[in-house]
Amino acid sequence: MSALAALLRPRSVAVIGASADPAKMTGRPIGYLQRHGFAGAIWPVNPRAESIAGLPCFADVAALPGAPDAAIVLLGPERAEAAVRDLAQRGCQAAIVLASGYGEASEEGARRQEALKLAAGPMRLLGPNTIGLVNLTDGIMLSATGALEVGDLPAGRISVVSQSGGILGSLLSRAADRGIGFAKLVSTGNEADLDSSDLLAELLEDPATDAVAVYMEGLRRPEAFRRAARRAAELGKPIVVYKVGRSESGARAASSHTGAMAGSDRVYDAMFRQLGVIRAESFTDLLDIPAALVTGRRMAGQRVAILTSTGGAGTLLADHCGLAGIEVPAPDAGTTARLATLLDEEQATVGRNPVDVTLAGLRPDLFRGAIGALLDSPAYDALVVVIGSSALAAPELAARAIVECQARSDKPVLAYVSPHAPHLVRLLNSRGIAAFATPESCAPMLRALQRRAVPPAPEAPSVDPGLLAGLPPGNLNEAESKSLFARFGVPVTREAVAADAASAATAARALGGEVVLKILSRAIPHKSELGGVRVGLTAEEVPAACAAMLDRLRAASAPAPEGFLVQERVRGGIEMILGFHRDAQLGPVLLVGAGGVAVELFQDTALRLLPITRADAEAMLEELQAVRLLRGWRGAPPADRTALVDAILGFATMVAAAGERLIEAEINPLLVLPEGQGVRAADGLAVLR
Repeated sequence: MSALAALLRPRSVAVIGASADPAKMTGRPIGYLQRHGFAGAIWPVNPRAESIAGLPCFADVAALPGAPDAAIVLLGPERAEAAVRDLAQRGCQAAIVLASGYGEASEEGARRQEALKLAAGPMRLLGPNTIGLVNLTDGIMLSATGALEVGDLPAGRISVVSQSGGILGSLLSRAADRGIGFAKLVSTGNEADLDSSDLLAELLEDPATDAVAVYMEGLRRPEAFRRAARRAAELGKPIVVYKVGRSESGARAASSHTGAMAGSDRVYDAMFRQLGVIRAESFTDLLDIPAALVTGRRMAGQRVAILTSTGGAGTLLADHCGLAGIEVPAPDAGTTARLATLLDEEQATVGRNPVDVTLAGLRPDLFRGAIGALLDSPAYDALVVVIGSSALAAPELAARAIVECQARSDKPVLAYVSPHAPHLVRLLNSRGIAAFATPESCAPMLRALQRRAVPPAPEAPSVDPGLLAGLPPGNLNEAESKSLFARFGVPVTREAVAADAASAATAARALGGEVVLKILSRAIPHKSELGGVRVGLTAEEVPAACAAMLDRLRAASAPAPEGFLVQERVRGGIEMILGFHRDAQLGPVLLVGAGGVAVELFQDTALRLLPITRADAEAMLEELQAVRLLRGWRGAPPADRTALVDAILGFATMVAAAGERLIEAEINPLLVLPEGQGVRAADGLAVLR
C-alpha cells in the first residue's frame, strides 16, 4: 500500500494527543472514527490516560502495538515535531498535523515548518495547519472539524481538495444540507509535504470518485497540477476549481493564509482553459457544478428546454441562459404537436420555451408526458425543470416523475427549486437529479455540462540554441529585438540602422516612399512618449526630424540614443500585440491581443501558458473582440490569420529556445495585412539575462 493510499484508507490509526473528553477538539477524532464505523484499529496516545472511549491508551508512540498506517497529531507546534519524528521512526506511512503557527504565521513559523518536514523523513505529511481528511466512502474520519457533528453525511461520487480547513468543513455541512454526497475530502493546509496536486492525482485514481472539486489559493507545483489535469481528461473525471485571490486584497489574504504565492489570476484562467478545468465563478458553483457533472451526462450542443410550472421563474432562467450564450429555442413542430395533445391546449400556447404547464396543475401523468416530450425532442440538448410552490404539498410526485423520465434519456436534467424549500433540493439531489436553489446557478451548470475536448500536452519545439548567439544581455534595442524575432520566422519590416541624420536620410532614399523614423535606444523602450517616433516622412524631411528628436531627448534629460532606425511604412494592417512574460508562480506566459498605443486602455488580450499548440493560438484569437476586425469588419478584407498564427508559434518557439535567458519580449504593433499578404513586426523589445 502506498503512503497516500494508507493516508486515505488506513487499516490502523494512531491518535497522538487524544483527550478523554469528547467535548474537546482533541477528543473529537476518536469519537468521529467510532461513530462513522471505522473498522480498523484505533490507538490513542496519551501518557495521562489508561483508556479513551473504551480503547486502551498508550503512553507514547514507542508503546504502540505496531506501526500505524496513518496518524493524526493533535499536539501544538512545540510538541508536534517530536511526535512526527517518533512516528517516522516507528514506520508510520503518513501523519496529519493539525496545529497552526507554522509557515502561515511568521518567519519563525516557517523555520518550525521546515524542521517538521525534516523530522518526518520518508513518512508523508499532511499539513500542518490542516483540519485533516474525511473519507465518507469507507467511514474514515481523520479530522477534528465540527462539521462532522452533522447527523446525516451521505456518501457520493465527488471528492474535494481544499487548501483551507474551514472551507472543507463549510462544504461538508452545506452539501449534507442539500443532499449532495462526497467520497473524500482533504484539507492540505500549509502543504509542507503533500500538496493539493498530490491529493488531486491520488483522488482521480479513486474508483469511488467521478469528479473533484478544488478550493485553491495557490499552486506550489504547477507542472504537477497540469499532469493531474491531463490525467483527469484521460479518465473523463472533471475537475472544478474555485480559485480565490482575484483581487489584490484577496491574493494577499490567500498568501498570508497558507504561505503560498497567489500568482496572476488571469494566468490561472489561461491554465484552466488550456487544461479543460472548469472554473467555478462562485462558491455555490463549487457544489452545484460537480453535482451536475457526476451524473455522467453531457450536452451534445447548447440548446436547453425549460419546463416550468411558474412562469416568472422560467423567465428568470431563460434570461440567465441567454446572457451566458446558451440557446433557449422554441420546440420543433413535432414536439409542439405532442405537447398540445398532451396538455389539451392550442399549439400557439405551448409552442414557446420556457414551456409553461402552470394551468395543468401538479398532475403526474401530464408532468411526465411533458418531460418525456422535451427529452425526446431533437431540438434540445438538456432540460431544466422548474419546481414551483405546487410541489411543496407532494414533493415525491415531482421527484419521482423527473427521476423516471431521466432514466429513459441520456440528456442532462437539472431542477430549479423556485420556492425556498431545502427539503426539495435535498430530495432531488439524493435521487441523482442535480437541483439548485438560485436562478444564477443554472447557466454555469449548463456550461459545465457541454462537452469539451482537451488537446494533448504540447511538446516543446526542438530548436537550435545557436539562434541566440551574439545577442547582448539586458534590454535589446528595437533593431536587435526584431533581428531576434526574425530568426524564429516572425516577419519584420524592411529597415536600416543609421548612426546619424545623414545616414538616416540615405537609408530613407534606399527604402523609397514614405518612411518611419525612430530613435534607437536600449534605455528607452517607449519611444513615442518622448517624441521618438515620426511616421510618414520623406527622405528630405528625415534630417530635421532627427535633430528635433535629439532636442526632445535632451530637454527630457533622457539618455542619448545609439542612433536611428529607418523603416518602411506599412499601410493597411490591423495592429496586434504579441508578448511574453514569466509569471512568478506559473511560468512562461504568452499574450496576444489588440495592439497599438491604446493596448493598455482597451486590454483586449488573451493568455496561454507555454508551450502551446496551433489550436491554442487559434483559440486565443477567438477570445478577442479584435477577432471581428481580423475576419473583416464593415467591408474590410479579411486579415491574414494564418500568417498571424504562424507568427505566434514562431514567437513561442523563440521563448522556448531562449529558456531562462529571456526575461520578457513584446511585439507591438504586429501588423496583420489582408489575407495572403502576411504580417510584419513594426516595433518590439526583448530583455535577456
